[in-house]
Amino acid sequence: MMARGGGGRGVRPVDEAAQRRQNAEAPTIPDLGRRVVTLFQPYRGRLLMTGILVIVGAALGVIPPLLVQRVFDDALFPHSGGPQLGLLVVLVVTMIGLYLLSSGLGVLQTWLTSTVGNSVTGDLRVRLFEHLQAMELGFFTRTKTGVIQSRLQNDVGGVSGVLTSTVTSILGNTVTVIASLVAMILLDWRLTLIAVCLMPILVLVQRRVGQVRARIAGQTQESLSELTAITQETLSVSGILLSKSFNRQRSESARYQAQNRTQIGLQVRQAMSGQGFFAVVSVLMSSIPAVIYLVAGFLVAGGTGTITAGAIVAFTTVQARLLMPLMGLMRVALDVQTSQALFARIFEYLDMVPQIQDAPDAQTAATAPGPRGLLEFRDVRFRYPDASPAARDTLQGISFTAEPGQHVAFVGPSGAGKTTILYLAPRLYEATGGAVMFDGADVRTLTQESIIDEIGIVSQETYLFHATIRENLVYAKPDATDAELVAACTAANIHHVIASFEQGYDTVVGERGYRLSGGEKQRIAIARVLLKDPPVLLLDEATSALDTVSERVVQEALDEAARGRTTLTIAHRLSTVIGADVIHVVQDGRIIESGTHAELLALGGLYADLAAQQVAAARIDTDVI
Repeated sequence: MMARGGGGRGVRPVDEAAQRRQNAEAPTIPDLGRRVVTLFQPYRGRLLMTGILVIVGAALGVIPPLLVQRVFDDALFPHSGGPQLGLLVVLVVTMIGLYLLSSGLGVLQTWLTSTVGNSVTGDLRVRLFEHLQAMELGFFTRTKTGVIQSRLQNDVGGVSGVLTSTVTSILGNTVTVIASLVAMILLDWRLTLIAVCLMPILVLVQRRVGQVRARIAGQTQESLSELTAITQETLSVSGILLSKSFNRQRSESARYQAQNRTQIGLQVRQAMSGQGFFAVVSVLMSSIPAVIYLVAGFLVAGGTGTITAGAIVAFTTVQARLLMPLMGLMRVALDVQTSQALFARIFEYLDMVPQIQDAPDAQTAATAPGPRGLLEFRDVRFRYPDASPAARDTLQGISFTAEPGQHVAFVGPSGAGKTTILYLAPRLYEATGGAVMFDGADVRTLTQESIIDEIGIVSQETYLFHATIRENLVYAKPDATDAELVAACTAANIHHVIASFEQGYDTVVGERGYRLSGGEKQRIAIARVLLKDPPVLLLDEATSALDTVSERVVQEALDEAARGRTTLTIAHRLSTVIGADVIHVVQDGRIIESGTHAELLALGGLYADLAAQQVAAARIDTDVI
């Protein structure tokens, strides 16, 4: 999507897909681990409690296998005499008690883990959302909405499992592995060496598998971003209307199916990567008890040391307990490596620096020295950040003054830079040269928030939420009373229409307001601005998409809204700016003519040519021109 007002001229497209693929192939960031750890800092207390529970639970889990040795050697088959039933009962009851205690601790641990993990995931999602809101307008004109949504939902959701279970899984499995190894050494160090001899090889193979999975994960998220973007573009009201208008439903379905097939293939690759490795590990670990029996047999037969049946049973029981935590650690290691690609994509967005930021010593607009509503451009130049070096500046030395309460209009051919001028006033874009003055102060010395509070914008593309008329209106003033709503809508010439609806102000307008006509949407947008009651009003071709009847009604509402306010208007139809105090004619980023309607007609320049063309095309009232 190109920026309007000349932004498309000379712009070099950014291959964001290629950039994202590059990021996915090299997902690691030097301080990635540290940054992930800092996400848990607000929950240190709960993490500490979780860690204690994990350590206690893991330690308790190793005790029952050790009791098994006593069950066999001391209770069932003692060296002298028959079975010791009293001791057997004590040992069995103790084992059952330990199982119950371990299970209870596990439930509490799961609750703490889930609470912390999901809280961290929610914090990360909100942090990313807030950061995206701080980005300049140009970022959103360069980036697909579906791609942004994918980062916010799919990528953050993809790391949710890691954030929820990784810490406790690593801690619990590590404690279990260490405790199991200690118990195995105490039982027989020779058997322990045999049981762990293959572990270094498994660790090396696991690292290689993790690298492959990380690369596939990045490609999977990239594909998912494109799938989300296609969904957002084609299943919105505008997208559906477009595809139906051109009978392109089949081609859109084919495009979706192609990307979906890519996604399926990547998901299968991601699911299967490492499965062979885990299968080999499982076979090896499961086969070790048989090897232990064999070695123990040779040790007993060779008389190289005493080893009891209870010790062998206890050893194989402990070794069996070693399998699951060891596999768990390897899976966690793979998950962490895989999640690096997702964390890299998330932090890539969080690391983006907004091109427009408040100065450290920025003041509010209320402290500006000039009169409220004074707007001045002093030799303003502007160049879009992605413009090629050979391209001309979009604006080339724009200078004008809009006095408080004055109506200033801008006309000219498409791409001349009119909208860019309008968007520089509230710092939606930042001038690359000259100065934009607001209330007598350079806008770069004022906070963006305070400037926006002083400005109301009505654009050609009216945006209404899928909500009630009331909810759309109070977006401008959450504490507005019903009387204020009615007053604003009356001034915007829309109250009588709203009152005719069965639900009145509680009528749901539909997606992007599609249940309303174009003129009704525009008048609600005007009422929303009137409710805000700003001293400066920016009108960006607010009636260009309307029919003649709707335009006349909306124009009356705009005239009412502009009364007593500094108003900057961009107009395509000259009939809407005939009464402006001054009209500036913009061409190729410069103001080439200025004056009133009559003065510009008498000048016989571009404005007169535009007026003649519109008269010839019967697009305005010939009697007026």
